[in-house]
Amino acid sequence: MGIRGFGQQGIVFAVFAALFAVFALILPGFLTTANMLTLLQNVAVLGILGLAMAIVVIGRGIDISLIAALAVPPGLVLQMVQDGHSLPISLAAAFALTAVFGLVNGWLIAYAEVPSLFTTLASGLFLAGLGQAALFKLDVVQWSPGLDGFERLGQGNLLGIPMSIVMFALSCLAVAFLLRQTRLGAYIYAIGDNPYGARVTGIPTRPIIVLQYVLAAMIGCAAGLILAASVNSMPTRIFNSTLIYDVILVVIGTLLIGTMLNGMTIMDVSYSGQNLIKGVVLLVAVIADSFLNPRNEETAQQGDI
Repeated sequence: MGIRGFGQQGIVFAVFAALFAVFALILPGFLTTANMLTLLQNVAVLGILGLAMAIVVIGRGIDISLIAALAVPPGLVLQMVQDGHSLPISLAAAFALTAVFGLVNGWLIAYAEVPSLFTTLASGLFLAGLGQAALFKLDVVQWSPGLDGFERLGQGNLLGIPMSIVMFALSCLAVAFLLRQTRLGAYIYAIGDNPYGARVTGIPTRPIIVLQYVLAAMIGCAAGLILAASVNSMPTRIFNSTLIYDVILVVIGTLLIGTMLNGMTIMDVSYSGQNLIKGVVLLVAVIADSFLNPRNEETAQQGDI
């Protein structure tokens, strides 16, 4: 990454700082402790999904099936408990489904060499359809008495800090440790930098790519459990929302996107207006990245998906 990588991070932080300062000056109630906690709470689940996406993006892929992993396995937990199963059995079934889902994604991308965009588009549609057709009785799976106490995962607090923020912070630390301090993280960076070169040096690229998608799906499922515990339900049709675009945006910078969304909410910007602004931000980010990281002949031949 070198100087260019630092340049990207510096630009994102500078834009965040400028946007934060402007909102603090012009929006009443923005720079308050309550709103800062609200901002972090609102971005916590999105930020955890962004961590999952980051693992895949660093390895030169993309996973647009994350919203299915967010909605379906946690929805299965709520449905199974509602049907009389114990919480541990329900959680085990959900994580088993998530692991199989991630394995299928990874195998298709690493071994069958199907582009990650098309693989995760199809698999996400399949998992969402499976949930709606076979696993759930209603589009919104409701909370039940067997889940009593589990809501603390999303609604509790630790030393006055909302638990969703605590879980986001712990997730950031765990993913940072994985990527920066472990051999697996070094391999993921190597594959993302040059997959063919990584393979030549003896890195088991295919198994690691599979593992990337399993990890991403597992993190997505964990984010879904936090979301379900926060709202005491799982709206499974969230898969049909534009949330995946927010996840892709969050990879650019969680604080930047969180601040932008919070400011637009305070200003009462319409849903369509927010989508327009987010689309412009994503387009500008892509164009800026093309200037900061120009593709050479080798990367152009390898492609991005």
